[in-house]
Amino acid sequence: MPVSSINKDSHVCLVDASAYIFRAFHALPPLTRKSDGAPIGAVSGFCNMLFKLLEDLKTSNPPTHFACIFDKSSKTFRNDLYPDYKANRSETPEELVPQFPLVRRAAKAFATHAIEIEGYEADDIIATYSKIAEQHGAKVSIIGSDKDLMQLVSDKVFMLDTMKDRVIGIDQVIEKFGVEPNKVIEIQALAGDSTDNIPGAPGIGIKTAAELITTYGDVETLLERAHEIKQNKRRETLLDKEVVEKVKVSKKLVTLKTDTPLDTPLEELAFAEPDPAILIAFLEEMEFRTITRRVREAISQEGFEEENQIDTKVDRSAYATVTKLEELQEWIDLARSRNVVAIDTETDSLNATSANLVGFSLCVGPNDACYVPLTHVSSNKDDVFGIGKLEQIGKEQALTVLKSLLEDRSVLKIGHNIKYHCVVLAGENIFPSPTDDTMLLSFALNAGKLKHGLDVLSEKYFEHKPIAYKEVCGTGKSEISFDKVDLEKATEYAAEDADITFRLWKLLKPKLAEEQAATLYETIERPLVAVIQAMECEGIKVSKETLRDLSLDFYKRMAVLEQKAYEEAGTHFNLASPQQVADILFDEMNLEGGTKTKSGKWSTKADILEELASNGVKLAQTILDWRSLSKLRSTYTEALLEAINPKTGRVHTSFTMVGAQTGRLASTDPNLQNIPIRTTDGRKIREAFIAEPGNVLIAADYSQIELRLLAHIAGIDSLRNAFKQGLDIHAMTASEMFGVPIDGMDPMIRRQAKAINFGIIYGISGFGLARQLGIARSEARDYISAYFEKFPGIKSYMDQMITSAQSKGFVQTIFGRKLHLRDINAKNHAVRGFAERQAINAPIQGAAADIIKRAMIRLPEALQKENLKTAMLLQVHDELVFEAPEQESEKAMEVIKTVMECAPEPYHKLSVPLVVDIKAAATWGQAH
Repeated sequence: MPVSSINKDSHVCLVDASAYIFRAFHALPPLTRKSDGAPIGAVSGFCNMLFKLLEDLKTSNPPTHFACIFDKSSKTFRNDLYPDYKANRSETPEELVPQFPLVRRAAKAFATHAIEIEGYEADDIIATYSKIAEQHGAKVSIIGSDKDLMQLVSDKVFMLDTMKDRVIGIDQVIEKFGVEPNKVIEIQALAGDSTDNIPGAPGIGIKTAAELITTYGDVETLLERAHEIKQNKRRETLLDKEVVEKVKVSKKLVTLKTDTPLDTPLEELAFAEPDPAILIAFLEEMEFRTITRRVREAISQEGFEEENQIDTKVDRSAYATVTKLEELQEWIDLARSRNVVAIDTETDSLNATSANLVGFSLCVGPNDACYVPLTHVSSNKDDVFGIGKLEQIGKEQALTVLKSLLEDRSVLKIGHNIKYHCVVLAGENIFPSPTDDTMLLSFALNAGKLKHGLDVLSEKYFEHKPIAYKEVCGTGKSEISFDKVDLEKATEYAAEDADITFRLWKLLKPKLAEEQAATLYETIERPLVAVIQAMECEGIKVSKETLRDLSLDFYKRMAVLEQKAYEEAGTHFNLASPQQVADILFDEMNLEGGTKTKSGKWSTKADILEELASNGVKLAQTILDWRSLSKLRSTYTEALLEAINPKTGRVHTSFTMVGAQTGRLASTDPNLQNIPIRTTDGRKIREAFIAEPGNVLIAADYSQIELRLLAHIAGIDSLRNAFKQGLDIHAMTASEMFGVPIDGMDPMIRRQAKAINFGIIYGISGFGLARQLGIARSEARDYISAYFEKFPGIKSYMDQMITSAQSKGFVQTIFGRKLHLRDINAKNHAVRGFAERQAINAPIQGAAADIIKRAMIRLPEALQKENLKTAMLLQVHDELVFEAPEQESEKAMEVIKTVMECAPEPYHKLSVPLVVDIKAAATWGQAH
């Protein structure tokens, strides 16, 4: 669903959907579905009324924001105030109950938001949205006739009674109650309401109440001055203490709340036309023939093509190859007329910042797609004179026309992994906006359930296998670059990608509302694309000299370790060969403690070597030391030198947005997130990351964010209080567990508590803790038992998460991100155990990922607002890295720290403070 700001030109329409349902149910004869006899009368009436309303509004007063507001449950906060509230209402008819969820589905099928909040009535939600809209100067239409809503009427807020086709404004409220809308609650408090069992004052009706309020102004003043009333009966009634209490309670009951906690902000209720395929599919499922025909006719009149559906079979022969400027302009005009276009780029590299654009494809509907080649060349090696030069539009001309479309904010641009395409296009000075990403749509809906590649999703949803890249470009020595692919093949491949992307968008976008993932997608994933695109384009400077010096140092030390290994083994062997290492350790030296792989070969994984080293095998430690240096050299010092972009002189990593199901970003080409920081050599790598002359690097790191979130989510008061007081959490834990004072604590005891604190988050076992601390397993198990005894709430949280995951198949972060766990009920103990550890950690790690993403989204605007030139460069787990002019670094750090520490708000208020450690220096290492 789109998002639109609220201003004086906005028209907010709020449907009292619960009233619609009951009106439809009681006004129409019973109706059942022929195929299964299910009651659908209320659903039918609701659909007809909603369709008529939407059609009428289009011609009279089109809405900018629209929502259907429902009652969530019968019990609300008013029942706590007055247990007899609505007590005399009859039970909900049995045949109406199963129709409630169908009506909500109907609202979503019409592309309207279905809003409901536990503990609040629909009227309270309507009141809150109305108040917000009114404060922004917007016009509000409340679709309903309930007298309780009349208190909201003003010069900006109107009610529309669609049954009587009349508008209820200030004059109509005065006509009914004898007072203006802002006094309606006073009248209702006195007169009461038998329908809702609101007591009021006995013997006082609306007319009498109006006279009294006109005289005294409000209920409180009236009750204070009741002794002044001349009429004996009225005076005696309002002096009765029991009546006074009932009137006071009645006023609280009839007053609508304008501060209801909203899950969906008003701006996210932007009006959207229903998707014809989705709406008609729902109506046909319900077997509503008449309204289905009316909807089809309306769609036809509005210019939708019936064959333009997501289930249309893929027809590659329908794709066009565009080689003339006027042809491209026709496609551009068509995209503008439909307000949406899918785009896919073809390049000569997977690295977006260094890739050259070869061509692009556009799609405006199923099978309605084209490919525009830009720099294709003949694949004929003998064509040295260019005789076989391909006909194409000039690149500059084509991109000028394309830029006008992609930067047109009235046209939505769709892509699969659109960040890649945006980075490529940024190199051509084209900045698409607004955008939607089908890969992120899938991620918001299915994290942990499936992979999100275009091919995978196409086969899952459409049972269609797209052309593979290797089918058009070949593999190995015979592989060619895409600019040498035959245009007919290139068109089939490229246009198909855009076509499948468009179909996925049509299918997945509506599912956001159904799966309650719209807020996650619209407020985190979608806006983050532009932020990460800017970071990737910015890149970060590295010192070639530092990297070369480190690489040489590592090489020399590796040579020394090789000689040492030969001496310890008594023979020469290849330290880089797992097979030769295994032969030496387990065959020639006959060491115990080895394990074999499924293929029957000895394993030489790190944990095996670490176990041997802990048992005094020097050769095992030497090999581990050699491997550590070898990895640092190959993965970082050498790889970073190769990764420097010759155009910018900087390293441009690529951030993968769907790499981890918890929502954490991953860094690739090169990977800058896994630089080891626990070792001296690893920390040296960060010294190679430097600022430009006159600038500094700023590193801002959330302090112990996952432990803070554990304290908040699991409700551990002792941890919460410790964080609020700014205590050393590891020392406090050690003191609690081992009964030692914090002052003068042995650093080793604190280290053990720290290992347990962080290990618990990841479901660490006694074996794992024993290895980490170098203690016996029995001792490690005792530590964990003691920990749970001191913090029983953590064990309860862990058990609760596992049980919930086993029941639902997923866990959820405090921001609504669902993390599906396919193996949570697996029969294999090891597989299930891994999933159980995920169930414990994912809500915490996922919340931490969501928080830093929210900070990232807000920071560019916050920095710009202060006229700062500081740029965000990297995200590394819980840390953000910036580059700033030295003279503005202090102000930049102030802004960054404030935004990061307040990132969860207003969506979630944490019960513990977030703390950000921040520092500026010439290098990343010094700033960390």
